[in-house]
Order: sequence, then C-alpha cells, then structure tokens
Amino acid sequence: MLDFAIFAVTIVVALIGLVVYLYPGRSKPTTVPGLEPTDPSEGNLADIAQAGSLHEFLIVLHDKYGSIASFWMGNQLVISIARVDLFQQQMELFDRPPFLFKLFEPVIGPMSIEFANKSDGRMRRNTYDKCYSHSAIKYLYPIFNEFANELADKWGNLVGEEHIPVVNYMLSFAIKSITLASFGDYFKDEKKVQKLNMAKDFVWTEMERRVTSTSQDAETQKRFEENIKILLDICDELLKHRRKNPPLGDEYLLIDTFLEADMSDEQLRSDAITYLIGGFHTSGSLLSWAIYFLASHPEAQEKLYEEIKAVLGDDDVDSENASALIYLRQVMDETMRCAVLVPLAARYDPDSETELGGHVIPPGTPVIQAFGVTFQDEEVWPNPNKFDPDRFSSENVKGRHSLSFSPFGFAGKRKCPGYRFAYAEATTALAILFRRFKIKLVDNQVVVPLYQIVTSPADEIWIQVEERKKK
Repeated sequence: MLDFAIFAVTIVVALIGLVVYLYPGRSKPTTVPGLEPTDPSEGNLADIAQAGSLHEFLIVLHDKYGSIASFWMGNQLVISIARVDLFQQQMELFDRPPFLFKLFEPVIGPMSIEFANKSDGRMRRNTYDKCYSHSAIKYLYPIFNEFANELADKWGNLVGEEHIPVVNYMLSFAIKSITLASFGDYFKDEKKVQKLNMAKDFVWTEMERRVTSTSQDAETQKRFEENIKILLDICDELLKHRRKNPPLGDEYLLIDTFLEADMSDEQLRSDAITYLIGGFHTSGSLLSWAIYFLASHPEAQEKLYEEIKAVLGDDDVDSENASALIYLRQVMDETMRCAVLVPLAARYDPDSETELGGHVIPPGTPVIQAFGVTFQDEEVWPNPNKFDPDRFSSENVKGRHSLSFSPFGFAGKRKCPGYRFAYAEATTALAILFRRFKIKLVDNQVVVPLYQIVTSPADEIWIQVEERKKK
C-alpha cells in the first residue's frame, strides 16, 4: 500500500512538473496582470483570432486589466502598454523584438532591416534615413504632382454617375510614388509595376492571415512561395538595372544609398523588398481613409477646399506651400487616429531587466505599444469615434502630451523612416484631388475597417466626383 502511495505521489508530482513545463502561464516571470495561456503550445492565439485581430484583442485586454497587461503568443510572454507615461519609459529603446516579426521572414528575409538591432540597425537607419530627410523630400514633389494630376485627369473622365473605386486608385498611386521616387526609372515600365503589385497583393494577404492562423493548405503555400520568388526576382533586377544605369545629375534615391553601402546582395535585396512593401500599403490606406472621411463629412471637405484654393491657387504642391496647408495636415492626422492606421509598434531590451509601470520586465520580453488603444481613449480624445480634424489645431494640441499621438512610432530614434515621404505624398494627392472635385460616397455603403498590420477598408470604397467650377 505504501509502495502504491509513493508511486502515486511520484506520478502526480511528475504530471504537475509536466504541466508547469508545457503551460508557461503557471510560472509567469513578471507581476504584470494579464491572461493565462488558453492552450499549452499556442498561448492566447485562439483568443486573438476570436477577437478578430491583435488590435481588437488588445482593446479587450486593456479594458479588463488596465494600461499594462500581459498575454502569451505561443510560449512567449508579451507585455502590452497603452498609456503615455508608459510610452515615455520606453523612449530610449531602439531594438525591436524579432519574435513578433518572424512571420514575415519568408518574404523580407532574415537579413532585413526589420530584424536589425543594436549597432547594425542604427548604422543602417543612419545610412538610409538621409534619403527621406526634409531636404531630400522636397525634390520628390514633382513626381507626386505628376502622378496626382494624372489621377485627377482619369477621374475627370468619370464625372457624373460613374462609381470610382477609391482603394484601387489610391494603392496604385502609392505604388507609383514609392517605386519611382525611391527606386528610380526601372519602374517606368507599367507592366513591372503591375507585376509587383499582383505578387505583393497575394503575399501581403497571406501574411495578414497568418497573424492569427498557423494553418495553410499545400496549394496556398505553393502560390505563396511562387509570389515571394517574383518579388525577390524583381528586387534582383532592380538592383542590377540601377548598377548599369546610375543616377544622373542631382538625383539621389534610396536605392543609391543601398548600392553605396558595404552590404551583401542578399542584405540589399532584403532591405529593398522591405521598403517596397512597407512603402505603399500604409500610404495607400491613409489616402483611402482620408477620402472616405472627407466624403462623409462635407463641412470638413469644404473647409479643406477653401484652404487649398487660398494657399495653392492653381499651382502645384511644393515643399514651401505644402507646409502652409495646415488644415490638410490636421485632416491627415485625424484620419490616422480615427482609422487606427497603424495599430501598434513594439520594442524590447534583449539583455537587461527593465522596469515598466512599477513591474519588472524580464530581458528579451516583447513590449507592444498599443497605439490603437490610446487613439480611442476617451480621456484624451472626447467622443473618440467622431472625425474632427480640429482636434489637431495648434490650440488643441497644446493640451495634450506629444506621445498621445505617435502614428509613426517614437522610441529609440526608430520612428518610421518614411513618415516625411508619406505626409508629402498624401498632401500632394489630396490637395490636387479636392481642389478639382467635390467627392461624395455612393449611397448605401457600409465601410468596415480590417485591423491588421495596417488598417485598411475590408471592402472597396465607392465614390462619385463632381468637377468644381473655377471661381
């Protein structure tokens, strides 16, 4: 009997040990409140999928546990923060947790700048960022004007009863802008742009799906790999073309900094595809949402039109007059807030224990900065679901902490490198389109956001345009 009891106790202890080993939440190495894993191997991935997206999951998580909360992605503990003072405590962190971006490695490659931390990451950012400096961006306005006027002429042929697909046109505009303004004349061939776009669409959609699902069928995986190869081949051709056709005169683009850097072709290709994919999806979605909000708020649209006419007259947009389009900048900022354009960023300290909100954070723990949650905080943004560009007037901005609105990130000098590019590109397109047209939504549409890496409309947005009479 005693032997059986000893045996039974031994088995129970062994089972408890096994559960502790397989079920990481039982030994959570921090006092941050949060969820226990619902599955021993997947953590809270099922909860994220049930919520619809990581952003929507974080809304529920923070509503339950407060401004700092924890959950599990597989066996990895993840912390999420959603308050300005907590953001401020991470101001100096540069490194990004590779764990959270591993999903994209098949596309961008293990040598991508997305995974570059410490001195390597800083060196690459210092090298590349000069192409998107304030002085560099001013030389790109002629490209933006050319494509924006071309787009306006196309819409001019659709005045009246024609229904115009906004998302389709805005993504096309953004693709042309990033390819020509950052990678040069290789992309003057429209067929190459279309090939890039088609491959990108499939790969991006599949990557987004895999954020909340680990399953994929063999046929989908095959197509995924085929389209990745198309993107990589395009990057190889792009680099080869630029080497044979170096810049003329003062032209100096992002691709030229790639080629001048002391890096392998694999690393150059990885960074090229990273900037290509990251460069147009965000801008295209920003433009789509801005047109949607302005079309559904005629009073804001008229206020913007009056500013555009007063500042630009009939001139094109340039670096000088763009800075005077103050209300347009407010429209773009309020668009990013309302649409939750980029729901989150992330940082970590790979080597040291840190303190955050009074809690000890173990080395190597990913910390998500839940921007999307803070953008809907009623204490900071009264009536947060209302589109109101005047929230960003100079008077209203004074009363808010600068980190309450950081749509391009902030920490460790790792703000999105293309934020000036995005503002200049969007300013040009919106100014030219809304100077020429009154824009209204087609009736009986329900526009629903799809919260993923970048928030985009779940379906196409349809508009109608009317030529404005010249005064």
